[in-house]
Amino acid sequence: MASRWWRWRRGCSWRPTAPSPGPGSRGQAEPPGSRAAAAAAANASAQVRLGRAPTPGAEVTAPMTAARRNEWKRGARAQGPGELCEGEGRPRWDGAARSPEMPYFNLVKSLTSAFPNVYSISRFHHTTPAVCCCSKTQSGEKYTDPFKLGRRDLKGLYEDIRKELLISTTELKEMSEYYFDGKGKAFRPVIVVLMARACNIHHNNSRDVQANQRSIALIAEMIHTASLVHDDVIDDASSRRGKHTVNKIWGEKKAVLAGDLILSAASIALARIGNTTVISILTQVIEDLVRGEFLQLGSKENENERFAHYLEKTFKKTASLIANSCKAVSVLGCPDPVVHEIAYQYGKNVGIAFQLIDDVLDFTSCSDQMGKPTAADLKLGLATGPVLFACQQFPEMNAMIMRRFSLPGDVDRARQYVLQSDGVQQTTYLAQQYCHEAVREISKLRPSPERDALIQLSEIVLTRDK
Repeated sequence: MASRWWRWRRGCSWRPTAPSPGPGSRGQAEPPGSRAAAAAAANASAQVRLGRAPTPGAEVTAPMTAARRNEWKRGARAQGPGELCEGEGRPRWDGAARSPEMPYFNLVKSLTSAFPNVYSISRFHHTTPAVCCCSKTQSGEKYTDPFKLGRRDLKGLYEDIRKELLISTTELKEMSEYYFDGKGKAFRPVIVVLMARACNIHHNNSRDVQANQRSIALIAEMIHTASLVHDDVIDDASSRRGKHTVNKIWGEKKAVLAGDLILSAASIALARIGNTTVISILTQVIEDLVRGEFLQLGSKENENERFAHYLEKTFKKTASLIANSCKAVSVLGCPDPVVHEIAYQYGKNVGIAFQLIDDVLDFTSCSDQMGKPTAADLKLGLATGPVLFACQQFPEMNAMIMRRFSLPGDVDRARQYVLQSDGVQQTTYLAQQYCHEAVREISKLRPSPERDALIQLSEIVLTRDK
């Protein structure tokens, strides 16, 4: 099945289409609006839904340029939050020249066959999401910035974290509190408290965040920060968030101990909640972080398995924390297992999309914006989404991937190949698909400002530049 995935990639164009392609678009047999063109598009769409490849002559999409991408986004914003733009953003294939061996729906299933319990995304729609913002939310209340809405429950977040780190040794205290300076995005705590409110409103219309639910937000940020400290040691990183890393200031051995201390403090706070289900959910995160790091240290010789390996690593290292933290607050606020699954699926899909965009920014942003060096993954020998997609257009990259970009000039050449290919665009589009699924899941909850803020956050994930 994995080999079929690569043959499918060589024979198709995996891009969203613009709302109204003009005359002369690649593969367009007749002028827009003609009955023949409409019938061909409808036939292709119907065959995709039935699990078959589109017939030759179906509408084909031109490359997703910046102008076309902006046009698509303007069209998406014309819809209401969470609505689908019918007929827009539908994946198209180069069916006129080459018939793919499997449609996108089956591709997603094949990518996730290695870990079905982790990636249950086979319900993706064939229409690109309209993840959009409006002046009013779906709940009818005036729109509020999601970070502002979430932070009202997070006042004193970092002060409370520092209270959990009760340390008498001055140096260890400085190391442990180093990243809890209030200058981070607090992305995970914001998602957690918004999810807590959304689930509470859905269950019994309660607009209050329970103390234990707020504690999950603190614990999530502590686990995340401990993982950053440990990652910087493994990667020998010198900067993060625009300043020197803990390991560069105090050394690797002390940095490892500082990360361990933060993790132990998070574990104590978790035990204090006293809910065995929640404890089990969040301890899974720690296991996933370790397993994800091992996946990143290794690689797959078989190029057909690399993408599945990459997605599994992405879930375990990044998305698991968000997914399980969302599930934990839903367990504390609502007894319905259906709601627990909605919260988990939202966090999983947003988390994967977040990391996919992070991998894109490693190629498209400058170091000042990111607060850390760019092209860092290549320098570490890692093949992320943009590289794996680019490899299909430049097969000579396979040798560089296998030697982990270790020869002089490998990093620069690989970066140029990625920028010359459509790897960045393909990875961005994949992130859009994950955000689409996140919006679809969270839209099952009762309308509320917090639910709509979570919808808006999925767009922020896609459009962020750092």
